[in-house]
Amino acid sequence: MKLMLLTAGSRGDVEPFAALARHAASAGHEVFLGVPENSGVDLPPVARVPLDVDFSQLMAEQGVSAIAAARAFRSAIRPAMGRMLGAAVRAIRDVRPDVVVYHPKLLTAAAAAASVGAVPIVVETVPSLTPSREFPMPGTVSRDLGPLNRMTYRVAGAAAGMFRREVAEALRPLGGPAASAPVASLVPVSPVLLERPRDWPPTTTITGAWVAPPRETALADEVADFMQDGAYLYAGFGSMASGDAVARARAVIDAARANGLRVLMAAGWGGLELPPGERGGDVLDVTSVPHAQVLPAAAVAIHHGGAGTAHAVVRAGVPSVVVPFTGDQPFWGRQLQNRGLAPAAVPARRVTPERLERAINVALSQRDAARSAAESMRHENGVARALDVIEATLAR
Repeated sequence: MKLMLLTAGSRGDVEPFAALARHAASAGHEVFLGVPENSGVDLPPVARVPLDVDFSQLMAEQGVSAIAAARAFRSAIRPAMGRMLGAAVRAIRDVRPDVVVYHPKLLTAAAAAASVGAVPIVVETVPSLTPSREFPMPGTVSRDLGPLNRMTYRVAGAAAGMFRREVAEALRPLGGPAASAPVASLVPVSPVLLERPRDWPPTTTITGAWVAPPRETALADEVADFMQDGAYLYAGFGSMASGDAVARARAVIDAARANGLRVLMAAGWGGLELPPGERGGDVLDVTSVPHAQVLPAAAVAIHHGGAGTAHAVVRAGVPSVVVPFTGDQPFWGRQLQNRGLAPAAVPARRVTPERLERAINVALSQRDAARSAAESMRHENGVARALDVIEATLAR
């Protein structure tokens, strides 16, 4: 099978596709992988296709507020999307794969796949495309609307409509826009965090998280030494860079100390910035660290609630304190809370040392539940399940 995988977004959007690419290649398939530039992800040795977009730069320009996003939309986001959508069409036409598995941001992938006779399969890294009565579309409303939940999923179509002009231009080599839709949907989410809604169609499959086998790398001496010196809290907000990063870091440090914990702080793309004079002693700040190696030894993890980080923390058997900024992050915060793996989320705009101190205290009481959830998650093999579905869909 000639398989093309195309994704877009931050690290949490790239890592699952990289894991699936690695597994599919090891199973003997010819794999082509398209990811954004500067993703920061360890990519497998498979054929690469260019997508001509750098999401780290886009996030820096866009920020996480509606005002910042509006300012950046015309100058940065729209042109970048146009380049990416056109690059996806060219890659699919050049490679002519049997199957195209793609992220929802790749709005031209299904039509381009159909133009070369390939099977299009979409990936819901967040369960936001298949409507359900059981929960509203993540990233829309913050409460259950009951029978009206399904209506919230119309937002996805409206968002796609914002790039109608870019889609039309990218599809011009195919003769213009064409009616097309994926034939199946894969949801790379653990059943530990999301039970399959009863009203989903059989073409939508929860596979379990897509995770590559952990690769042990030598930790920096300062990180390894810090981990040996006593109980610590991990704090990291990934690509979220908004508001006062120094004040947020100060709140994390004060709250951790109030609970007798040291702090291992990952600055990421700027969500945390160490206050002056705090480095050393009970605080260590780094740009990033491998989750699989540092999380299992942590007492608790404070994070933004991105899908990838939420899974990594649960897989490590560690309770969470979720500080959501935007998008689907409140959804994952609620999922963790509902399963007894985190207290109620503390929104980024409401972070104070006192709120975080109380949340950490609750999270520390949830360690047994976290260990039990980790044990269940370790029995999953999401990439194997996903590849089985892809192969079966192609065979039909």
